[in-house]
Amino acid sequence: MADRFDIAIVGGGHNGLVCAAYLAAAGKSVCVLEKRDVVGGAAVTEEFHPGFRNSTASYTVSLLNPKIIRDLKLREHGLRIVERPFSNFLPLSDRECIRIGGGLEATQSEVARYSKKDAAALPAYYAMLDRVADVLRDLLLETPPNVGGGIADLFGAIKIGRRFKQLDMAARRDVLDLFTMSAAELLERWFESEPVKACFGFDAVVGNFASPWTPGSAYVLLHHVFGEVNGKPGIWGHAVGGMGAITEAMAKEARSRGAKLRTGVGVANIRKAENGFTVTLESGEALSAARVVANVNPRLLMDKLVDAEALSDELRQRFRHIACESATLRMNVALAELPRFTCSPEPGPHLSSGIIMAPTLDYMDRAHREASEHGWSRNPIVEILIPSTVDDSLAPPGQHVASLFCQHFRYALPDGRSWDDEREAAADRIIDTVTRHAPNFKASVIARQIHTPLDLERKFGLVGGDIFHGKLSLNQLFSARPVLGFGNYRLPVKGLYLCGSGAHPGGGVTGVPGHNCAREILKDG
Repeated sequence: MADRFDIAIVGGGHNGLVCAAYLAAAGKSVCVLEKRDVVGGAAVTEEFHPGFRNSTASYTVSLLNPKIIRDLKLREHGLRIVERPFSNFLPLSDRECIRIGGGLEATQSEVARYSKKDAAALPAYYAMLDRVADVLRDLLLETPPNVGGGIADLFGAIKIGRRFKQLDMAARRDVLDLFTMSAAELLERWFESEPVKACFGFDAVVGNFASPWTPGSAYVLLHHVFGEVNGKPGIWGHAVGGMGAITEAMAKEARSRGAKLRTGVGVANIRKAENGFTVTLESGEALSAARVVANVNPRLLMDKLVDAEALSDELRQRFRHIACESATLRMNVALAELPRFTCSPEPGPHLSSGIIMAPTLDYMDRAHREASEHGWSRNPIVEILIPSTVDDSLAPPGQHVASLFCQHFRYALPDGRSWDDEREAAADRIIDTVTRHAPNFKASVIARQIHTPLDLERKFGLVGGDIFHGKLSLNQLFSARPVLGFGNYRLPVKGLYLCGSGAHPGGGVTGVPGHNCAREILKDG
């Protein structure tokens, strides 16, 4: 007889673990099914070369919700997050660079080297972003009202409408701008200096296959300022031990509450049964559950795992056409020594910040155009983090690990070309891009681990290599995420729920979709 649970969760990434912990605490029997041999999804720490460990895919902390940190006792389970001294460091030329962060006064002083007018504009710009971000932070832990839903959804829409009504007209205009404008247009209203616009514009193309001039890219910029570290809004940090420290702490709490976590068990099929669902594993084993929660990309779920007869043709096509492409390549490198940037050659706090190779918005636009035409950019946008500068557990003494997060590298290459053939050439171009700014970088690389968009799909189930389980475009946000009419974590098949980044509020290591989905399941009894 098959094992039976109240809840089966498909996918043991961080949102699945969060959802499992809340449901188990409420007395539900919960089983998490993870295809890989380790839970954590894309938020894991692994040894990629003897003696060198790093966050394999996701690589930095800010969006992890403080309520979830408290509720799941993550600090008690050993989680410690250290803050970056600066947000971003951009090498601009052999002699020039710009640093953003370290407090408003320090940032203004740095920006004033390029434009006193821009330095004076910074407080108002930050205030505008904070004002809009505060409104949206209030919505993170809310369930979006379902379009076409019942009376509860109507009251939910009224409640949200009241929040926006409380804003003055200027703030409402800012909300509209940030949801619809391009990041470049928005930034050109505020700043005149190209380095300053590049510093802020980078956030608009992170995990987003778009130019800074693409309409809607301003929202992606906003999405990356929601977070906080250790109670400080807008700060980014590093989890000591890597991103796996977050999911290890979540797994400990889920197990302590009674959740069963199974690894090495891929799910082949989810079929509606008389008393719930039958979940068939790739091994042929079957288990039954009253309800199923999916922590996978909704396109994968509805197109591959749920039986075809469970959906209408129209709905199946809607899910099949969810846009999934972040066009990112993720690489980890083991380093014999720290990079020495010609614009700032001595070691210092700038090496513990986000180091960005993208000196202008035009550079970012060209990278997008090159990838649109050729499949991947020959002059890519590269962000480097060197977590071993603040966490000596990751590398041997005197040596380091670095995370390279790179845009724009398309999932589908033109002319029948394959990522299996082009992986090394793309990685070489990325290394060369960094080496132009830090001449010792290439020679210092001991080993490298490359994840193309195809590798991200194969290894982590990220459809199209999309790190967000679906683009953060206006037609795929809030009540329309993943599909209009199913924005409240409940899917078209009764008893089937979505708890991953394909649901509100979207991607990043937040834990929020898992938290909100668990709440809705418990509401349903």
